[in-house]
Amino acid sequence: MKTYDDKHIKNIVLLGAPKSGKTTLSETMLFEAGIISKRGTIEEKNTVSDYHDIEHERGNSVYATLMHTEWKDYKINIIDTPGLEDFIGEVIAAIRVSDTAVLLLNAQYGVEVGTELVWDYVDKYQKPTILAVNQLDAELANFNKAVEDAARVFGQPVTVMQYPVNQGPGFNAIIDLLKMTMYRFPENGGKPEKLPIPDNEKERADQLHNELVEKAAENDDTLMELYFEKGSLDEDELRQGIKIGMLNHHVFPLFCLSARKNMGSGRLMGFIDNVAPSAVEMPAETTTGGKSVPCNPAGPAGLFVFKTLQEPHIGRLTYFKVMSGEVKSGMELINEQGNTTERISQLFIADGKNRNNVERLQAGDIGCTLKMKNTLTNHTLAEKNFPGQITPIDFPTPKVRVAIEAKNKGDDEKLSEVLAEIHMEDPTLLVEFNRELKQVILHGQGELHLLVTKWRLENVYKMQVAFHAAKIPYRETIQKPAQASYRHKKQSGGAGQFGEVFMKIEPWYEGMPPYKEHSVRDSEEIALNWGGKLVFNNCIVGGAIDNRFLPSILKGVMEKMQEGPLTGSYVRDIRVSVYDGKMHPVDSNDISFKIAGMMAFREAFHQAAPQLLEPVFDLEAIAPDVMMGDIMSELQSHRSIITGMDTLNGYQVIKARTPQAEIDKLFAALRNVTQGKAKLKSQFAEYAPVPAEMQKKLSESYKEDLGI
Repeated sequence: MKTYDDKHIKNIVLLGAPKSGKTTLSETMLFEAGIISKRGTIEEKNTVSDYHDIEHERGNSVYATLMHTEWKDYKINIIDTPGLEDFIGEVIAAIRVSDTAVLLLNAQYGVEVGTELVWDYVDKYQKPTILAVNQLDAELANFNKAVEDAARVFGQPVTVMQYPVNQGPGFNAIIDLLKMTMYRFPENGGKPEKLPIPDNEKERADQLHNELVEKAAENDDTLMELYFEKGSLDEDELRQGIKIGMLNHHVFPLFCLSARKNMGSGRLMGFIDNVAPSAVEMPAETTTGGKSVPCNPAGPAGLFVFKTLQEPHIGRLTYFKVMSGEVKSGMELINEQGNTTERISQLFIADGKNRNNVERLQAGDIGCTLKMKNTLTNHTLAEKNFPGQITPIDFPTPKVRVAIEAKNKGDDEKLSEVLAEIHMEDPTLLVEFNRELKQVILHGQGELHLLVTKWRLENVYKMQVAFHAAKIPYRETIQKPAQASYRHKKQSGGAGQFGEVFMKIEPWYEGMPPYKEHSVRDSEEIALNWGGKLVFNNCIVGGAIDNRFLPSILKGVMEKMQEGPLTGSYVRDIRVSVYDGKMHPVDSNDISFKIAGMMAFREAFHQAAPQLLEPVFDLEAIAPDVMMGDIMSELQSHRSIITGMDTLNGYQVIKARTPQAEIDKLFAALRNVTQGKAKLKSQFAEYAPVPAEMQKKLSESYKEDLGI
């Protein structure tokens, strides 16, 4: 296979909402370039991109898939991405290593919530962007509305490069404003006929062409001078201005497509070849130490891993972008994270599940390799003189969670290993072995994300697993002061056990006045691992309890705080003052005072108006105005408190505070009533009191479990 230099390699990522046509476009691009001889379809389950069994079963993309075309002496690396928010990790990683984002808009719906979701990351990474209005052959296609939506959301950079002559089922012609030509396509698509612009379209075409010229000229002083001098710009000058604008995020060229009919894809590929920036033209990458890493073929070899995939019968596939230098088969590179050495035994260019061997890959190219032992997603492999670790991808935090267990208890260890492997592939899926809740908890981006993981466990790894509701990490505290004492006395022949403790407990809060009821000899403030604090005051005078037993009393209190009396949850924010007690010259020991301290704390806690606290999250929902009623209704039925409302790019934004006990059910309900068109996110806010009836119910349930 031909080796391409950095200037002739273009890396694009196909983005868009579900059903916007990304996979169909990638198939058409491969067909146009002659990489495949026949186009597959999603319905026939034979596309190059969606090749995993789960994708065939669901009928949509789950993974980001790497492919390539060779088009007019250029190599275009294409990454097709999922459209669903549940698989946003795949999308973000693909955006991170691409040099141009091709954002597809469904001509029937314009800019959807899913479009805006991916746009957030395109904008974050400031990737040059091409907009493509697809499905112009659909019955309800509305090009003008799609452009208006784009301008509303993406702003002035939206620049029309083409417009359809006859959108809808009869679509077959495009006016190209760069070349000022009409392209008319044969019935089955493919190579179009080039024709003069019809008289009835000249006025509109001239107006849009002038707007294009002005937009291109704005991006460069030299071009602006030429524009003033000549009153126009030629085609090459337009390309130059558009490229500069794309690099500065000041121009988002907009094209017309019917990927299904193979109309417009060749023109789009030509524009990617001639205008879209290559990696060498993009701003230099940076390391975690702030050093610059320009895309220089003559520089030290270094690659960045953006995706790890475990393939059946093959093993671990490691996908990477060459950031600098040249990577060759047989090369040994240092893993910047673990300071270990990895050997690149083979190099591949990937087209879905198919891999083609190559001997070398230049700076800016994307490829994959096999059998990396210690190299994972976000790792950097490089030669000794490489500047350092490439700044890693920042993946989003999970939104929902579920408890998981193996149906066969003998598979517990295997389940742990498999979940660790799946997390290695998908950093947005977190695995938590929670000692507090005594559960293994999966944290994911959505219900579908978790269900796909379950499918993989059962169908790929042949493990039967069960999902359960994840328990809530409640906290316990008190609302008023209380006093209690406890005498621990035990005699069993020989040395006995004796210890008596008097203590007062109070609700603790930041800035509370010092304890004055008894003289405080010393005080210890302990930041608890589970949040909140314990303040422990030693108020013993006259030697009622020897100082050496105070740590044992504290230990007893701490043990009880790890299993609160109400529900067995952690206790927080309490001040304990030990002010009296008794000891025995022979029978008193550490265990006696530990038990006495624990039981005195327990009795005082029950008298201090115990309060159960629940974790509460700040939630934000962004959706079209017509869905607000349904969203508000769901929020209110899930114990949410509305904290604010706003608008953003024509969408409504609702902010609410929701208990964690309701979050998972609420997310599923909101996705259902909005058909997945709402953008949702949540973040832990605080612990807040649970309603009295719920506290009573949870406490009674805990007592039943204990058999009390």
